Amino acid sequence: MSKPILSYQIGLGLAAGAATAIVVYVLHQRRQKRINRTTSKQNGNHIHSFADHNIPLTSSYSQAFSGRGDIVDVSRGEQLELLNRLDHVLGSITELKQEVESLRNILHGLAEDIVGEVRSHLEESHKANRRRRFLIHRERTDSTGSSSIYFTASSGAQHTDAESEGGYTTANAESDYDRESSKASEEEEEDEVSCETVRTMRRDSVDLVTDDEATMLATDTLDEELTLLLEKSDQLHNGDDEQRREGFQLLCSNKLLYGDHQDFLWRLARSYSDMYEITEDILEKKSYAFDGKEEAEIALQKGGQSAECHKWFAILCGQHSEHEGIQKRIQIGYLFKEHIEKAIALQPHDSVCYYLLGRWCYEVSNLGWLERKTASALYETPPSATVQEALEKFLKAEELSPGFSKAARVNIAKCYRDLGEISSANHWIKLAAELPERTKQDKESAPVIEEMLLTLGAESDTSINTFA
Repeated sequence: MSKPILSYQIGLGLAAGAATAIVVYVLHQRRQKRINRTTSKQNGNHIHSFADHNIPLTSSYSQAFSGRGDIVDVSRGEQLELLNRLDHVLGSITELKQEVESLRNILHGLAEDIVGEVRSHLEESHKANRRRRFLIHRERTDSTGSSSIYFTASSGAQHTDAESEGGYTTANAESDYDRESSKASEEEEEDEVSCETVRTMRRDSVDLVTDDEATMLATDTLDEELTLLLEKSDQLHNGDDEQRREGFQLLCSNKLLYGDHQDFLWRLARSYSDMYEITEDILEKKSYAFDGKEEAEIALQKGGQSAECHKWFAILCGQHSEHEGIQKRIQIGYLFKEHIEKAIALQPHDSVCYYLLGRWCYEVSNLGWLERKTASALYETPPSATVQEALEKFLKAEELSPGFSKAARVNIAKCYRDLGEISSANHWIKLAAELPERTKQDKESAPVIEEMLLTLGAESDTSINTFA
């Protein structure tokens, strides 16, 4: 029964009660007038009042007029009629209350059924959206690859793994995609059948899903979608420039939904670093570095035990410092070193972090006179590092992941050259030349490698001739 019908019945009951009360009042007034007219015609001996007989106001009319036959009969008849009407009104009110209670129960049951149907529809929608948004291959990926200024190439092992899976590369082959689409269609049909079965069971069952169970179900669904999103982000990060742009858009579009998760935030910061490397515009580069540094800082506020948060915060600090003056670069350099060392402490087998720390040591060891004076004016103990320390960090990175970066081997050769070990420098620059060009920084290293091969080869020949 709908709410308007219920309101109409309630109003009808109230109107009936009011009408009955009016009827009772009118009959009472008429009876009183008739008694007054009758008693005025009788003798004084027949005149009585409630006060003379000490009759209580709550006594019945039959007791007050027990001495009059016809009047008593009339009064009793009217009383019986009024009592019958009152009983009828009370019975109607009782029935109305019962009907209202029944309607309340019916409405409550309808509300629970509607809630169950809505929850079932939402679950089905989540599954369909998840299949459409994250239809991806589940391949093993690492997050050590980066094209930032502090990490110039992905590891060779990653590319080997990618090529070993039946020739599968970053872009899906057409036949693989068709198989995935067919498989997804079959899964959708099975999910639709299972969802319909669940809805039928819910309608037939008396038990309803509680609020706590619904919250747990929504949380599990959200966690599963976040896991798929992060996997997709890692794959796009290890792809080409177009895939990195796609990864950046994917994370930005889901920030409102997953912006409170640390694993999501450091990947968002990483995507800003990717966009910094992709774009050529100076203002855009600065904007990406600044915004990405803020996202990484927010991720660190969620907890300081994530090595990836510290690493990408340091990388974005380095990118941001490229657009600042000497004083600001020195200040940011302290932040860079601090967070790279924290990342190494949390994840000591990350070759990227050792390479980044080696870059910092090498750059500090080659600071110019003006930069050293500026650092001395700003800090009591200005930053200091040696070429030997930088070499140790580069060699550690190479030990953990041999051949993971063309730039790492170039820097090892530079350190040996600066230390006067020409033969070792010549050996490492040749090893660097053997690695394939995988990134933009690899291509930029090509002229440096050619120049060092010529100069180191000439110096090596000169030293041999001198020794002879």
